[in-house]
Amino acid sequence: MSLLSFLFPTKPKSAVAAKERLQIIIARERSNGRQGPDFLPALHKELIEVISKYTKVNADDIKISLDRQGNLEVLDVNVVLPDADSAPT
Repeated sequence: MSLLSFLFPTKPKSAVAAKERLQIIIARERSNGRQGPDFLPALHKELIEVISKYTKVNADDIKISLDRQGNLEVLDVNVVLPDADSAPT
């Protein structure tokens, strides 16, 4: 490791950080045996905060669902973004 990389470490990309947080949330949910609190409301709030940094989005335009079928889990995130014509410049 060089001295410059030690003094000025690279900042991880936001997508990588978000992916890691999501993996931690899902792993924690699995380890609780599905008896712990539901993580979907917290995930919904965090998604609204992150997306709002880049574009104006209505909280009702973000839908999150988790489908469980045996050992299979599918996390579905649906975000309706505003048209490019109505986006602020």
